[in-house]
Amino acid sequence: MKKTAAALVRHALEQIGTRYTFGIPGVHNIELYDELLGSESITPVLVTHEGCGAFMADAISRATDSIGVLAIVPAAGITHAMSGIGEAYLDGIPMLVVSGGIRTDMDMSFQLHDVDQQALMRPLTKAQFRIDRYEDAIPMVYKAYETAVTGEPGPVFIEVPANLQLLTGEVESMPAPDLALPRPAVEQEQIDAAVAMLMAAEKPGLFVGWGARDVTGDLVRIAEHLGAPVATTLQGLGVFPADHPLHAGFTFGPSAAPASRNAFADCDVMLAVGTRFAEICTGSYGAVPPDKLIHIDINADTIGKNHETPIGICADARDAVPALADAIAAAGDERDSSSVTAAIAKNKAAYRKAWLDHDSKGRVNPCRFFDALRNQLDDDAIVISDDGNHTFLTAELMPIYKGGMFLSPTDFNCMGYCVPATIAVKMALPERQVVGIVGDGAFLMTGLEAVNAAANDVGAIWCVFNDGELAQIAQAQEIPYQRTACTDLGALNYEAFAAATGTEYVEIRSDDDVGDGIARALQASAANRPVLVNVLIDYSKKTQFTVGTVQTNLKRFDTRNKVRIVGRALKRKFFG
Repeated sequence: MKKTAAALVRHALEQIGTRYTFGIPGVHNIELYDELLGSESITPVLVTHEGCGAFMADAISRATDSIGVLAIVPAAGITHAMSGIGEAYLDGIPMLVVSGGIRTDMDMSFQLHDVDQQALMRPLTKAQFRIDRYEDAIPMVYKAYETAVTGEPGPVFIEVPANLQLLTGEVESMPAPDLALPRPAVEQEQIDAAVAMLMAAEKPGLFVGWGARDVTGDLVRIAEHLGAPVATTLQGLGVFPADHPLHAGFTFGPSAAPASRNAFADCDVMLAVGTRFAEICTGSYGAVPPDKLIHIDINADTIGKNHETPIGICADARDAVPALADAIAAAGDERDSSSVTAAIAKNKAAYRKAWLDHDSKGRVNPCRFFDALRNQLDDDAIVISDDGNHTFLTAELMPIYKGGMFLSPTDFNCMGYCVPATIAVKMALPERQVVGIVGDGAFLMTGLEAVNAAANDVGAIWCVFNDGELAQIAQAQEIPYQRTACTDLGALNYEAFAAATGTEYVEIRSDDDVGDGIARALQASAANRPVLVNVLIDYSKKTQFTVGTVQTNLKRFDTRNKVRIVGRALKRKFFG
């Protein structure tokens, strides 16, 4: 049969369950867009910028059972999208990046968009493909999908030359994919060794990340049987329910709030699942696991990379954690955890009280905001943050009850994620409450994607924490330097911006406005209207993450440089 490569790619995307593509049509992919328009199962979504499209594709993969797909033009489309592709790559999120390519049937140089896209994508994707023959189109998309979702997930690049999209070629069939994807076997000997180490521990602890989001129930079984506190990574918020008595908090070292820092102070055996002990989740590597470490991860390269690991289990958490939970339950009686849970509860209450007692001087107290938000949201509401000070306020003050219910850029640490990601998730899951928490600096990067939400009647909510500066960096500057540099933002009239983009506007100026403001935003969202919530936030009190991470980095300096840095800070503080 005669088919264009555009038709073949569309067929393959339909077969793997693609629901949305995100991007902008151009001369090198208009044939693909024409095919997508005729699809009964795929909705092509026009974005304002390919970077936003990449963040949206990333969010679809995180929040739904469908893979996020980009459909973009070559060259500028690729470079614009690279931030979101890089975020997915370092965060372990599957994505397909389908780009047009220059014509391969012309013996002419200096074509439009003529750059080596394979080389551009090599550092940011798991694999790169180019369709050179019609018969390769469908199998290559299937291979790209398998690569993207197996092992540690990540983005995969597929280049489709413009001439193959436009012209027809001969193919014998249009096969269906084999979606029974392989997973590594769990070795019983390793499970037995892990059980023996955990059962012999005096003060075991669990540290869990995004890779464990599908095994929450089994993690609860393990923690309850061992009487062990549980800390999570940033991406792992909700992997262990925040309302469980053994939930200690975000991270476990000097950058952790007191409940988690104290709970793990004497931890002698740690079970880590679905985490790489990366910089963010350890507070710049200040959180150091004990020597007796059991590490479960799908990526063998992460095990033992940053910390020596006596027991490393390379397996999917969906296989290894239930097996471990069953074995622990059979190995002995459940331990009394009353002293552990009492200490966690006491420390959490004291930390929350310190926030509530803080004088926000007429602006919005972060703890009061998150208390009101949590009180009005459903348990399965999805909260999406950006990168900035608000991220760590959310991690410390906003309880997340279910795995996968918190999305945030992490290891690539890319500002601009929240606004487009919130739109994509609300578009895909209109029945769910979806709320974005975004700093004003990050909002300025991708806020114009609000036009997309309004045009498509998507009830996304963006709570913009407005303080007029890049607060996370400003605080990191203020502690050692006693001054800030290049962090003040220009003024934006948020009400006028909302009106210009067709977005509902809510303003929360003080603590007295918080409850009503959130209620109004949720009401507008339920009526399929996007909402910009201008929160005049108080950032004068620093998170423990900020304080602890600065201290961790300071301790790394030798004595001479430590004296120099501290001396400079003191001199500037007292003498200007």
